[in-house]
Amino acid sequence: MIPTPPDWLAGLISVINGDKVSVSPSTLGDHSGDKWYASHVPDVVVFAESTADVSAVMKYANENRIPVTTRGAGFGYVGGAVPVRGGIVLSTMRMNRILGMHPEDGVAIVQPGVITGDLQAAAHAVGWEYPPDPASLKDCSIGGNIATNAGGPRCLKYGVTRSYVLGLEVVLASGEILRTGGRLHKNKTGFDLIGSFTGSEGMLGIITEATLRIIPKPASRAMLAAIFPEFEMAAAAVQAILNAGHLPSALEITDTFTLAAARKKLGAETFPPGDAHLIVEIDGRPAATLSEIEELHQLLTTLGATFIERAPDEASCERIWKLRREFSFSLRDTGLTKLNEDIVVPRSKLVELVTFARRLEQETGIPIACFGHAGDGNIHTNLMVRDYGDPEIRVHADAALDQLFRWILANDGAITGEHGVGLAKKPWIRQALGETAFATHKVLKNAFDPNGILNPGKFLD
Repeated sequence: MIPTPPDWLAGLISVINGDKVSVSPSTLGDHSGDKWYASHVPDVVVFAESTADVSAVMKYANENRIPVTTRGAGFGYVGGAVPVRGGIVLSTMRMNRILGMHPEDGVAIVQPGVITGDLQAAAHAVGWEYPPDPASLKDCSIGGNIATNAGGPRCLKYGVTRSYVLGLEVVLASGEILRTGGRLHKNKTGFDLIGSFTGSEGMLGIITEATLRIIPKPASRAMLAAIFPEFEMAAAAVQAILNAGHLPSALEITDTFTLAAARKKLGAETFPPGDAHLIVEIDGRPAATLSEIEELHQLLTTLGATFIERAPDEASCERIWKLRREFSFSLRDTGLTKLNEDIVVPRSKLVELVTFARRLEQETGIPIACFGHAGDGNIHTNLMVRDYGDPEIRVHADAALDQLFRWILANDGAITGEHGVGLAKKPWIRQALGETAFATHKVLKNAFDPNGILNPGKFLD
């Protein structure tokens, strides 16, 4: 059935060229959701090509109380880009230019549709680095990264997206254009509006340009990939590495279930026997890297690693990272639906988290796979559910999620470290924030978007 165009379509086309507007059923379907299971078809998709386009659309939408959901590359995992109330999906993917690469100022200026991996490649071409590295960096956009304050394996040493946002151009719900920050690495002028927009999930404004901090590219990197007999020993190694004065660029841990899935997909010989896997990556000057990797090798040996693979250069490091990136695909190949929860716990509670996950697994019958960023406590805790589309099974799985999130919050953790809240974690947001913080979020939302048209239906509704 072909949807009926909204009665406000002609007015929308009058403020933006019609070739940037689509009501094609296939286009509407393609823009109805992200990587989460939920979807809702919008009335119209607008492909903005400039800040002026975004401003015109927002002014018209605000005057006519039309919902607007901004969409980048659509690689979110929590339903953040689902246009719950229909209306307009405003795509920024045609705004995909790197406007300037300025190592002399240590900045890059980009439009929101730039793919993260393309920005990294452009920085590398001038001998510099943009450190944030979400697993989907070859597919996700900078605008989406800012909207969710995306992270990645190298957050331990280099920080999350917010650490690299120096300036923003934002179109507000009214269509007004706000600029905050700029090319300066220090700037304490007024409130931290950049911090308000970073991680706001498209509910406060639409980012149309970002000035991002870049850093000199480390001259070398090296890596160790170690197997331990049990998860507890690998978790203890994480603390021991840091206590010994090392600050790796990445510390990634993997549990038994995930390793078993990877061995099945990639071949049993890919990983030697053992129930836990630990990746330690370092970078810096060549002589320092060579010396530190030797120290770390000796340390892991004394900590009980039964196998250690050394990757002394860029190519061998990438080979190990390629295996690490296969973990999610290996879990998908089990035929189960992977509910990917990017929870965070204090580093000291890694073992307690996995112990709780094993207990929850036994109580519910739902397998749970844990792997991820051990260095900052951001462990992806994946509930592996059979036939999640079955309403009865979904109720059972959601009850298990509720137990997981309640345990996380009771243990000083967070329900999301890098994916955002979106729709997936909406039921727990009041408990996660607390009533006063939730009310403060509402005050900010009402100030920036008094008519409630920006990404409605999400966690503040």
